[in-house]
Amino acid sequence: MKTYSQMSKDELLALKSDLEKSYKAFKDQGLKLDMSRGKPSSEQMDLAMGMMDVFHSKADLTSENGTDCRNYGSLDGLQEAKELLASMMECRAESIIVYGNSSLNVMYDTISRSVTHGVMGNTPWCKLDKVKFLCPVPGYDRHFAITEYFGIEMINVPMTPEGPDMDIVEKLVSEDDTIKGIWCVPKYSNPQGISYSDETVRRFARLKPAAKDFRLYWDNAYCIHHLYEDRQDNILEIIDECEKAGNPDLAYKFVSTSKVSFPGSGVAALAASKANLEDIKKQLAIQTISYDKLNQLRHVRFFKNIDGMREHMKKHAAILRPKFELTCDILDRELGGLGIGEWIRPIGGYFVSFESMEGCAKAIVAKAKEAGVVMTEAGATFPYKKDPKDTNIRIAPSFPSIEELGKAMELFTLCVKLVSIDKLLENM
Repeated sequence: MKTYSQMSKDELLALKSDLEKSYKAFKDQGLKLDMSRGKPSSEQMDLAMGMMDVFHSKADLTSENGTDCRNYGSLDGLQEAKELLASMMECRAESIIVYGNSSLNVMYDTISRSVTHGVMGNTPWCKLDKVKFLCPVPGYDRHFAITEYFGIEMINVPMTPEGPDMDIVEKLVSEDDTIKGIWCVPKYSNPQGISYSDETVRRFARLKPAAKDFRLYWDNAYCIHHLYEDRQDNILEIIDECEKAGNPDLAYKFVSTSKVSFPGSGVAALAASKANLEDIKKQLAIQTISYDKLNQLRHVRFFKNIDGMREHMKKHAAILRPKFELTCDILDRELGGLGIGEWIRPIGGYFVSFESMEGCAKAIVAKAKEAGVVMTEAGATFPYKKDPKDTNIRIAPSFPSIEELGKAMELFTLCVKLVSIDKLLENM
């Protein structure tokens, strides 16, 4: 089989003519498919509907320590909720604050507090001339949106198969005291599905930042989101590693049940050192009296413990696994060996990351949209939505049905072929 770059101009033009007929046939179908975000499907959310039966008007809404969950109190969360989420996060319950439904909201608040009031007595960022953040790329667009919103300068750090390029991270962090943090999705990263190696985690824990208020923003969003029972990544626990390295205050670790129970009604948590938690609680006590303890209690009574969560996630995997396999199988079948794209077959998480030929991603996404399939905006996986090589496309297989996903991926690969041919012809 020839790669596209090995074909002559006449061969490419003939192939393009055939592909354009197939593309027109797709357009004539009037497709309206949305693959722009990694939303759980209705079938996945149905798995947690039993949670709605946990409470009723005669239910005992008292926590294990006697707290009436209908009333004020328990600023940092119910003890049993802390224990459940600590098991999910692989850390100690005393290291946890339990929040509302969204870890994104917790991350936003953490940045906002640092901007207005500083971190553990350090100068508030709003009083500094410059504040910077390191951003592993490709990465999570909502992370980048938070830092951009607060006017924080973002610096790209390339991802490797082991995680972020730690040589770059170590150099930048040690030399520049305006760098205050780094966004991390350490397990089944968004969008590549890469898990950080043990050495990468240890190097993070051993960082020697020039800024005293530098923190790791460790978003463990997919910590129990495996696709396979017999192939699962495990990573070192960052809070423990920081303590071992003599950097106990270095990390903020975030998690939520948004893609475990209900995306709109999950429970989020932050884990950190005692000193960090005390600093955070000063502001938290002003912001709220307590978060939704009824929802915390509902999650505890539904899942019971980490074993219950793991069994629940096996059901999620049974729904997601065929979709991820179909996505990658179509990529393999339609694009394998053509030299016009690369992708990683993940074993967990929520996305498949596709790398097109340079300068093609935006055109591929636009062409798919023209035929009725909305993808994540090209460039979204980079700060300021600027992919310097215009190559990365995040594929989100979770929401469509298998039938819809198959059509969408057939169209996607067709668009990759057409745009790649145009790029090659342009350079001839």
